[in-house]
Amino acid sequence: MKHMKQLLFFSLTFFFVQGYAQTIVHRDPIIEKMIKEVSADSLQSYIKTLVAFGTRNTLSSQTDAQRGIGAARNWVLGKFNAIAKQSSGRLTAIIDTTTLQPDGKRVDKLLLLGNVMATLRGTDPEDNRIFIISGHLDNMRTSVMDRIGDAPGANDDGSGVAAVLECARVMSSRDFPATIIFVAVSGEEQGLLGATYMSEKAKKDKWNIEAVLNNDIMGSNNSNETNIIDNTKIRVFSEGLPAFETEKNASLIRSLGLENDGKSRQLARYVKEIGERYVDNLQVIMIYRNDRFLRGGDHTPFVQQGFPAVRFTEMNENYNRQHLDIRMENNVQYGDLPEFIDFEYLRKNTCMNLSNLANLAKSPSSPAAVKMDVKKLTNSTYLYWTAPAHGKTKGYYILMRETSSPVWQKKIFTAETEIRLPYSKDNYFFAVQAVNEAGNESLPVVPGIGR
Repeated sequence: MKHMKQLLFFSLTFFFVQGYAQTIVHRDPIIEKMIKEVSADSLQSYIKTLVAFGTRNTLSSQTDAQRGIGAARNWVLGKFNAIAKQSSGRLTAIIDTTTLQPDGKRVDKLLLLGNVMATLRGTDPEDNRIFIISGHLDNMRTSVMDRIGDAPGANDDGSGVAAVLECARVMSSRDFPATIIFVAVSGEEQGLLGATYMSEKAKKDKWNIEAVLNNDIMGSNNSNETNIIDNTKIRVFSEGLPAFETEKNASLIRSLGLENDGKSRQLARYVKEIGERYVDNLQVIMIYRNDRFLRGGDHTPFVQQGFPAVRFTEMNENYNRQHLDIRMENNVQYGDLPEFIDFEYLRKNTCMNLSNLANLAKSPSSPAAVKMDVKKLTNSTYLYWTAPAHGKTKGYYILMRETSSPVWQKKIFTAETEIRLPYSKDNYFFAVQAVNEAGNESLPVVPGIGR
């Protein structure tokens, strides 16, 4: 009996050891290495410098070398140019400017608006995909027209600009088939002016933007009123019904039940999966709104032009820190000061951005002509597609979820360009994504109707 117990013990021990030896989450070692290079100290140094410009109000001085929006954007340009030295000539940076007339609202003078933009060219000349990470350089006091007083803007949106700079620093020494744009836009507080200019230019020039990751207020771990403190969650906001050409596509969306499957919502699902794959102790919370209640951000102009775009924001906003003059009242400190940033939390959120940018830019392009056969009634589902236009594929993942599920629940691999699944199209949503040998997945494509 004793011998039998020992044998059972060793058998169970072997079983558990074997179970723990299995790899459940597959991580690309190159992306893992980049994640480890993201530094909370670097992020802190960026924000410290941005705060030291006194104010970065869009209407503030463009000629003062030490104070105002002009000095701030020149510094960001200088950081991009310093980072470019490690890129073998692939990273180039500019201040992309446009002149705006007074609008009688939040612009009261002729304004030279400038977005600081660094472009990391893809290594595949045939691959025209573009992935964008953004934060806004400008900030505000209680009055958006106050261009004189101090406005630190440590979190809104020094945190987003710091994430953009750190991603550029880490990623610029690596090669990616697709192009990545790192941008600090201006004029957000004045009415999303810089993002509007950039998105309209992108539409006019036919940029193939596949994803915009906008970071705005993502470095603080606590809220006022509720006093919740938590640095393990970040929100991703994404539109449901597409803002672009909704009327044109409404009938098809309704007939197929795809109200929850627009490009931006698919991007949000993607960033949740990839972010949680690579960043420990961070949960990406999907919010089914384009932005916070009755509020807006720099991803919105891209959404309105038909580009997939999402917004990242901390889980628990503190309104004592936003859009307020610095002051102490009733022992409560008001103002967006750097001492209220959780730099470890900001590091994790930056890693979440980086892992998604890298996985997207390394991946093949999405499979083409993805169709679901409906020529006869069946309880199975037949899907077929053609190979991606760019990149080498190991195969494809078929994604499945129940109609009530917010996220994909199954991933089925095939090396073929067709598959029949023993699941009813009545009960599940499907999508197809390409994957390469390193495990980098493309954005998924929801099938159209095929006959």
